[in-house]
Amino acid sequence: MAQDVLCEVKNCKYWAEGNKCSADAIYVVSHHGKKASNQEETDCQTFEPQH
Repeated sequence: MAQDVLCEVKNCKYWAEGNKCSADAIYVVSHHGKKASNQEETDCQTFEPQH
């Protein structure tokens, strides 16, 4: 598993200094079922806005 996950979405509650992701797990999905052709066809479902 990846040791460092980087994220630039500063309004996510899991964003940490240095563009690190502090979530325990990361969940990424494809827009088109189980396969994606490029990064634009995926989304991070782990995102939660800061309150």
